Amino acid sequence: MSMDDDAMFDVDDLNKIRVLDNETATKTGQLKEECKDFIDKIDDFQTIVGGFVDLMDNLSAEVEREKLKAIGARNMLKSMAKQRESQQQQLVGLIHEKKTQLERYRIQLQSLEKTEAEQRDFIDQFILQK
Repeated sequence: MSMDDDAMFDVDDLNKIRVLDNETATKTGQLKEECKDFIDKIDDFQTIVGGFVDLMDNLSAEVEREKLKAIGARNMLKSMAKQRESQQQQLVGLIHEKKTQLERYRIQLQSLEKTEAEQRDFIDQFILQK
């Protein structure tokens, strides 16, 4: 219900005076609704992106924990290898020591066997002289 198409104001169906004509007011209302829908979609998008960012943060923290575990395991393996090498060196030293001791015992045995043989010969000669 406009009074004049060239007028600067309109009266709408509820008999309210409007500065804009009905068509512009309707389009403005539609634009307002579209803007509201757009803002709602942006909010939804931000919520989804926020969830995705949280998920990626959690995933990166888990990856970092697993990385630290792997580094710890690798260091433990290196430590175990060094420990095994040290133990092997100790065992090689112990083997060398035992071989040396065995050789010493072998020489002592030969000496004792020689002494025993000499003493038997002496006893045999002593018994034969009587």
